[in-house]
Amino acid sequence: MSDRIGAPGLGLSRREFVAATGGAAALTGLAGCTGQGAQQEPEPASSDEESTSSSEPELPWTSSPEVVQVDERGGSVTLQSVTARHAVHPMDSMGGPVELPRVWAFKADDGTPSVPGPILRTTEGNDIDVTLDNTGADHPHTLHFHGAKKTWENDGVPTTTGITVNPGEKHTYTIPANVPGTHLYHCHYQTHRHIDMGMYGIFRVDPKGYEPADKEYFFTLKDWDSRVNRQLAGEDVDYSPRNRNPDVFTINGKSLPRTLHPEEGSPIIVDHGDTVRLHMVNAGYMSHPMHTHNHRFRLVEKDGGQIPDAAQYEQDVTNIAPAERHTVEFEADADPGIYLMHCHKVSHAMNGNSYPGGMVNGIVYRDAMDTDVFADLMTYAGYEG
Repeated sequence: MSDRIGAPGLGLSRREFVAATGGAAALTGLAGCTGQGAQQEPEPASSDEESTSSSEPELPWTSSPEVVQVDERGGSVTLQSVTARHAVHPMDSMGGPVELPRVWAFKADDGTPSVPGPILRTTEGNDIDVTLDNTGADHPHTLHFHGAKKTWENDGVPTTTGITVNPGEKHTYTIPANVPGTHLYHCHYQTHRHIDMGMYGIFRVDPKGYEPADKEYFFTLKDWDSRVNRQLAGEDVDYSPRNRNPDVFTINGKSLPRTLHPEEGSPIIVDHGDTVRLHMVNAGYMSHPMHTHNHRFRLVEKDGGQIPDAAQYEQDVTNIAPAERHTVEFEADADPGIYLMHCHKVSHAMNGNSYPGGMVNGIVYRDAMDTDVFADLMTYAGYEG
């Protein structure tokens, strides 16, 4: 279990969170939380992963994505495909529960499966070897990395490289860390379906001499048509990628209010005066105009390119197209409180017919955590503290 609270990245420690939320009472929540989405000891999936018979063992639940410092692992990491269940929001608040009964998650080495997959982080010049372990799956897969100038055979596209990682096989990709920035990786076999099943994640290459911000967080945006997940779980539903109609909208795999859960969600936890850097990746098929309340930011990186100072300007909404990566930076200089960050396509800020929900997150000042408003939000999110 990570010692960090909030979105993946450099946020508050658990000790700081406990202190901010009233001391010892919060330890109850940190020891474990209720609801289907809580991390638990998963039962292993059967080798017949895609079976829909009643004899199939219960699938594990996904966890929150972890940041994998590949440099600290000798420059290599193994990603394994795991069939799992995904609790987008397991409570009955704000239009819940919302669940994807079947996803194909990634897990790194001996970690836990997550959707999005693990955030693979390295440093410019430190090339990485990524082994795709497909020994426990029933579907072919590949790995394709955006933002890396690589050799032909490492591009991860089966039709143009001739390389497919079939069930029971492993394959190692060598990915050069030669384009600094925040990028996307995903399965490129039957891409239209496999990304919708959860096979995507962030690839981050820090430039040489990189200086992190005071608070630095990673976010993956995703729109889902849950029919494909339900269809592959055995439900009798009609689905066609030509008639895709998204009904679930997530940030790091969760919808409001679960996005605000300090362990399973991705609250943007800040202290007044912090410089805050947000790395946002759109792994979905729709554009998402992301808007921050009461904070104006500067777009400092886009798709692995540094934005010159002369081209940066203050704004409060940035429209992120499919596969785009936007890194924004702002100062936490507002009146300490709780402010939304959300997609401004308002139908994306819903859980079914319930508003608010969906692709909504929050900028949470530490000074506002010991308030009744924050306590109510934690109740909606399913956090016990």
